[in-house]
Amino acid sequence: MSQAQAKAEPQALAVVPPVAAPAATPPNWRVRGILALIALVAVGAGGRMWYRSSHFVETENAYVSGHVHPVSARIAGVVTKVLVEDNQSVKAGDVIAELDPADQRVKVEQIQAQIASAQQQVLQADAQVEQVRAQAAAASAQVLQSEAQLVRARQDAERFGQLYNAQMKAVSKAELDAANAGRAGAVADVSARRGTVVAAQAQITAAGAARDVVKAQIKVLQTQLKDAQQQLAYNRIVAPVEGRLGRRSVEVGARVQPGQQLAAIVQDDVWITANFKETQLAGLQPGQSVHVVIDAMPKHPLVGRIDSFSPASGNQFALLPADNATGNFTKIVQRVPVKIVLRAEDVKALRGRLVPGMSALAEVELGQAAPATTTATAPAAPAAH
Repeated sequence: MSQAQAKAEPQALAVVPPVAAPAATPPNWRVRGILALIALVAVGAGGRMWYRSSHFVETENAYVSGHVHPVSARIAGVVTKVLVEDNQSVKAGDVIAELDPADQRVKVEQIQAQIASAQQQVLQADAQVEQVRAQAAAASAQVLQSEAQLVRARQDAERFGQLYNAQMKAVSKAELDAANAGRAGAVADVSARRGTVVAAQAQITAAGAARDVVKAQIKVLQTQLKDAQQQLAYNRIVAPVEGRLGRRSVEVGARVQPGQQLAAIVQDDVWITANFKETQLAGLQPGQSVHVVIDAMPKHPLVGRIDSFSPASGNQFALLPADNATGNFTKIVQRVPVKIVLRAEDVKALRGRLVPGMSALAEVELGQAAPATTTATAPAAPAAH
């Protein structure tokens, strides 16, 4: 059996037909087309990225900024009225809330009463001055009268002295002595009258000084009255500017303190603060046009212009700026805030929707022509002849 099988195997091998070679598969043009399309898309995307990185700078670290004015109480008091609601538009001078004016009103009335009393004291001082002046005038008249009597007494004494001497005894010695005594009395009376005049003038000065003191007190009281009236006016908390009211935290019955913030007013004029990297500032100049897209309104692109650059990086204005003078220094690209002013018509059209704090995307095309600056030229000096 083994020999027969060995003879049969070569015969079986001889009858097996030869295997045909595999045919060549045609190329798959669809796959090649897809690969070529992917390559073109990649080249186009890379070219676009290179072009935009070379001709544009942009940042997503941009936000809408605006003026937010705090509204606070200037005096302490209890709120009796609140006249506004959240998000309400207000004008400058509109009353936002009112405080209880009872305490300030009592103080005003008290100072007014003190002023009235002081004014009565001034009237009394004026009357006293007039009275003393009248007394001084009467004393001056009496001085004139005494001086006239002194003249007469001197004449009588001289006349009696001529009539009574060693050669002639026309009058008695008693009459001569009486004439001399009358002259001395007249001199003393004139001196006394003059002293009365001086005393009266001193009283006039004293009365006038007392009147001036009272008038000075009136001026002090009037100043205090003005301050009290101003404090009374502070019971009406008014809007400092025009805008929209937000963050209202005042309610009727609350007791507020001076400086306590009760609300905030946001003005309508807003701008964009874009924090560009310091490596992006080389091609930026004030006046260049900026393409702005607000995240909340992507279908409303805005156009602005660069207004100014911050005087320092944002890190310098931080509460705790980084200290780079250490051994573990790591260089970090700083960002510099750039103020971008929007067009007035865009701000007006989006009033109420464009509010501070919104995120934005700012893009600036490099290579823009620098804005023309008009410089005043001094007139040429006239030629010397």
